[in-house]
Amino acid sequence: MENNYHIAVITIKVKKECIDDFIAITQKNVQCSRKEAGIVSFDLFRKKESLDEFMLIEVYKTPEDQMKHRNTAHFFEFKEKVGSLLQEPYNVNNYAIVQD
Repeated sequence: MENNYHIAVITIKVKKECIDDFIAITQKNVQCSRKEAGIVSFDLFRKKESLDEFMLIEVYKTPEDQMKHRNTAHFFEFKEKVGSLLQEPYNVNNYAIVQD
């Protein structure tokens, strides 16, 4: 079965003293995002070896669905609130599924 899913992998380094706030803000964004029609999955991960490093993996049906997500109120709120909690700007890489 072929699909054209658009996958965004966001790596994030959070200030150690801000981890709890970051998790709370991001979990709200995750919960709201999962309700969007164009999202297949939206998950937050934490690195086991470095508890201040996180990764969001967002799977969209199309690249346009990612653009729609970036225009939601919950994304704007997330972006506004987490900026000061980060060690450095977060990094976004986009992927597609490779299948035989």
